[in-house]
Amino acid sequence: MRALLQRVTSASVSIDGRTVGAIGPGLVALLGVADGDDESDARYIVDKVVNLRIFADDAGRFNLSARDVNAALLAVSQFTLYADTRRGRRPDFTKAAAPDDANRLYERAVAMFREAGLTVATGQFQAYMQVNIANDGPVTLLVDSADRNRPRRG
Repeated sequence: MRALLQRVTSASVSIDGRTVGAIGPGLVALLGVADGDDESDARYIVDKVVNLRIFADDAGRFNLSARDVNAALLAVSQFTLYADTRRGRRPDFTKAAAPDDANRLYERAVAMFREAGLTVATGQFQAYMQVNIANDGPVTLLVDSADRNRPRRG
């Protein structure tokens, strides 16, 4: 599972001109689910997103987490995070999970974010959405559950 995180001053998601989710200061998490991902992948992503220290303290240093600052979260499903662009000109999405599996794990991750204490707004799974993001910093990070088993160096 992957989360493309953006620290924002505000964000919203609309479908057919109607806003379905909006937040003030906090995080946008574009969430992609890979074929073979399970609840442990979602748990890893949620724990990282909730606890990453990417908000500034009084000294301006990244010392505070989303939980520390009571950040809101806008979660948007994003299968294109698993695009393979190495060959040809058309992205290959075969590494992305099938829609039913992806939706189940996406919804489970959203529930876990709420259980962790974040206020969560969402888009709509498999809908054509317009996401409006006011990136703060800018701060943009990629969190990948596959990385949890990789060594940090070497």
